[in-house]
Amino acid sequence: MPTTLCISILLLACRPTADPREETPTPRDEKVQAVIDRVDRACRERTVYMIGPEKAERLAQLVRREKPKQVVECGAAIGYSGLWIARELKAAGSGHLTTIEIDPGRAREAEANFRAAGLEDYVTVKVGDARQVVKGLDGPIDFLFIDCNFENYEPCFLNAEPKLADRALIVADNVGVGAEAMTGFLKRVRQHNSCIEWFATDLPWHKRDAMEITAYRRALR
Repeated sequence: MPTTLCISILLLACRPTADPREETPTPRDEKVQAVIDRVDRACRERTVYMIGPEKAERLAQLVRREKPKQVVECGAAIGYSGLWIARELKAAGSGHLTTIEIDPGRAREAEANFRAAGLEDYVTVKVGDARQVVKGLDGPIDFLFIDCNFENYEPCFLNAEPKLADRALIVADNVGVGAEAMTGFLKRVRQHNSCIEWFATDLPWHKRDAMEITAYRRALR
């Protein structure tokens, strides 16, 4: 199936994006912002794929609203999205992010960026294959962010699912550009859950990508 047609079909299951202005912004933390800006530049210069500031702001708004106790991120890279998440956890004074990265060098760089931002108390970086690492995590997981190789979305979700709290948020990045490769994941995650938002935006290296935000419903199983 052509990618454009696949995306059109998948969009039928999701509502348009919510108005991002609905959330009150977290007060600006200049120390964290300086690291975010530096990591943003590094990602663009080195083509380290990241979610970009528009999607990052929406991700932060969701964390701010939900106030999750445990956030799990599959795909840390050098810590860009994790910085946005951990800043919200620090502002709330609670919650913890476990972020998983398969590349040891990138994982060390992410840890250094979290320390530079003063967020190390709110983040644990685990090195390994996210599909396997999530099996060893304790639940409940209140917020799952998947941003790794497209073919790994479904196994990451399946292995995390037994630990997901009822009404946990599942945020899947790159569902615009990766829809065809994620067909199995998208079909499975929507089977008993409510897709509450399709957040579309442009990326530095690709136009019209999106995040899909789903409310997990354990009670329906």
